[in-house]
Amino acid sequence: MSKEYETVIGLEVHVELATKTKIFCSCSTAFGSAPNTHTCPVCTGMPGSLPVLNKKVVEYAVAVGLATGCQINQYSKFDRKNYFYPDNPQNYQISQLYLPICHDGGIEIETQAGSKTIGIHEIHMEEDAGKLVHDDWEEVSLVDYNRSGVPLIEIVSEPDMRSAEEVIAYLDKLRMIIQYLGASDCKMQEGSMRADVNLSVRELGSKEFGTRTEMKNIGSFKAIARAIEAERARQIDLLESGEKVVQETRRWNDEQGYSYAMRSKEDAQDYRYFPEPDLVPIEVSDQWLQEIRDRQPELRDQKCRRYVDEFGLPAYDAQILTSAKKLADLFEEAVKLCDKPKKVSNWLMGETMRLLKEHNMDPEDITFSPVNLAKLIVLADAGTINGTVAKEVFEQIFAKDIDPEQYVEEKGLKTVNDEDALRETIVQIIEDNPKSVEDYHNGKEKAIGFLVGQTMKAMKGKANPGMVNQILKELL
Repeated sequence: MSKEYETVIGLEVHVELATKTKIFCSCSTAFGSAPNTHTCPVCTGMPGSLPVLNKKVVEYAVAVGLATGCQINQYSKFDRKNYFYPDNPQNYQISQLYLPICHDGGIEIETQAGSKTIGIHEIHMEEDAGKLVHDDWEEVSLVDYNRSGVPLIEIVSEPDMRSAEEVIAYLDKLRMIIQYLGASDCKMQEGSMRADVNLSVRELGSKEFGTRTEMKNIGSFKAIARAIEAERARQIDLLESGEKVVQETRRWNDEQGYSYAMRSKEDAQDYRYFPEPDLVPIEVSDQWLQEIRDRQPELRDQKCRRYVDEFGLPAYDAQILTSAKKLADLFEEAVKLCDKPKKVSNWLMGETMRLLKEHNMDPEDITFSPVNLAKLIVLADAGTINGTVAKEVFEQIFAKDIDPEQYVEEKGLKTVNDEDALRETIVQIIEDNPKSVEDYHNGKEKAIGFLVGQTMKAMKGKANPGMVNQILKELL
């Protein structure tokens, strides 16, 4: 009988913080600029240059710590992690090993199996390394130091996850918290959120951990899920055939669906850590800590509950609306302006989501203002425009953020509520479609739908559908 195995997973998540400048110098952190244009003597490791800590980095790190239930170390220090690599200009990285800024927290995740708390061992601040760009044509590697010195927090979980589903739920919750705090955009495709997966397997029921491997810098949720499944299978195969799992760092190749060994796993002593001599310890006073705590925004879980309680929305609507901070902000601003929460929710969940999908966009890419969405809802609600016109106008709002009132006026899209004009048109439609009239009289209710359609067409879509129905039934 074959053995059953349990997967044990812990994550190290690196998040680039949304500061305008780097952690120890005033160079820009903007993404996508020409190589080596955001550099100076400090972030390129020139002899004699000295780091100066960016205060905002500490505030973001503490904010993330508070939001993930961590203890805050009000006295913390930086350490030097020594290693030699072309993208590491000083030949060491300034990080935190002995006294990290946050420790002992946790976040609750929801999976099909129910809710579970994933422990957070620590959160520490550090600087990012540069980036190697491999040029296959020239067969050389080039170094771009723009990323060198970009502020990072590393969030180290406890080995509490047991499946790819739990890992994705944890990462999703973490990303949501950080985005709501405004501490990072967490765009995995731009490298501002990266995860290293530490994974081992053990026989079900065993208390001993197996030998773990680490897979570095996996760039998307789907790739992480695939890497976990493949690494789990690889380790089980080794154990089943009587071999040992080697503790090592592996690189996942998502296109080819396999991982390969990069180097045997280092321990802390391999990095020869020692306290960073160029930086003083960080002291977070009670007052400073309280200021950061007072600035903490409402996070997704609280928002969800409030939308149900305060606006009477179904739980499903609240989940969708809070799934991106941009959507939640739009919803709240538009509701303040028109006081119609369910209508605002319907437009965001219906037409907005449809157009986002159609244009392959994320909610963060939305450019229209809550003001114009609220104006559209008021116009539609007052019957100034009908549903069909409202959708047409919304497409313009979505694309160009036009003022709906102005647009409706200029294009002459107001609903025709003139009963005499409508009656005249409907009489003509009835005369032109004797077959449908006969069908209606023979009990075919659907025939009236065709006549309504013909009327709307004749009125260029601007008739009041309720009035059209009423007059048609009366005349028939």
